[in-house]
Amino acid sequence: MTKAPILGLATALLMSTTALADIKIAHIYGKTGPFEAYAKQSHVGLEMGIEYATGGTWEINGEKIVIIEKDTQLKPDNGKALLEEAYGDDEVDLAIGPVSSGVALAMLPVAEEYEKILIVEPAVADSITGSNWNRYIFRTGRNSSQDAVANAIALGGENVHIATLAQDYAFGRDGITAFREALDSKGFSIAHEEYAPTDTTDFTAAAERIFNAMKDLEGEKRLFIIWAGGGNPMSKINAMDPSRFGIEIATGGNILAALKAYKEFPGMEGATYYYYELPDNPVNDWLVKEHFDRYDSPPDFFTAGGMAAGIAAVEAIKKAGSTDTEALIEAMEGMSWETPKGTMTFRPEDHQALQTMYHFKTVVKDDVDYGIPSLVRELTIDELPIPIRNQ
Repeated sequence: MTKAPILGLATALLMSTTALADIKIAHIYGKTGPFEAYAKQSHVGLEMGIEYATGGTWEINGEKIVIIEKDTQLKPDNGKALLEEAYGDDEVDLAIGPVSSGVALAMLPVAEEYEKILIVEPAVADSITGSNWNRYIFRTGRNSSQDAVANAIALGGENVHIATLAQDYAFGRDGITAFREALDSKGFSIAHEEYAPTDTTDFTAAAERIFNAMKDLEGEKRLFIIWAGGGNPMSKINAMDPSRFGIEIATGGNILAALKAYKEFPGMEGATYYYYELPDNPVNDWLVKEHFDRYDSPPDFFTAGGMAAGIAAVEAIKKAGSTDTEALIEAMEGMSWETPKGTMTFRPEDHQALQTMYHFKTVVKDDVDYGIPSLVRELTIDELPIPIRNQ
């Protein structure tokens, strides 16, 4: 009569021990909403990164890796609550995400409160590893300064006048601030700045202010646009014929769907985080081949980022020898690891991943339905003086 309860207790203890042995990673990201495409790529990349780094086993030292997905719906309050749930109720070892910079900023204090690692991927705002940073935050994604410095190198020059248009929130404003500083460091400046709400679809008023500010300037004139999601300001402003004022449109890289708009701009230059044909390394070779085999399409902008985050998590746990937070921090500060973009390194001062960027020129081909970012040259870590903004 007493054996059954004892057996039941033993079974429960065994199941509990087995569950505790899992390495649990929360992926908290905007699965629904205007950045849905970014989110899907990020998750596919994360899974492929873990697969690559574990040799397909999804295990580290015999412990199985489990991903718990949570959808922020791009709402900061949701991101905060879901990260609290992941650390508290789900008892995850670390978290990765989100897509939106605004959501990320709401999540940062939660990592500090729970003393758990949050790997930020792909949210971009400088303040994430800047003024709002804490020691539990590591970012594999590029920050606004990396975009800005790379684009300043690609676009700036003597007698070049640049106006800017960006979304009026952390991503856009941090990006333009960093771009302005990067130009200033080279002795150049921004001629005019415009900011528009994230849901803007009519850019007529903003474009007219830019044209009026630029039309009488002598020299090369470029309008540099930072935009995420819908709206397509490039095509809409181009339809207003900025060339009548000698103004060329310029922008950084983007996902393949957004590159369709680039087909209107042969020869347009900028700097990009990733395009699948630009890097030359074994990790990217694997990613490109496997992605074509599995999805019949190339990996995209945020697929590479998700993969970098997945590999970073695995390599950090291997190096630390555990999922203990303090051991992970010690292992990750200064850690270098291989990604689809080549070697990345977590800078010890702010845990920002230093990484290569790519200066491109847009090439148009009849049989490709988007503008192709053709490599002008790699911009290496040593060429990108990224400010430390958390001090």
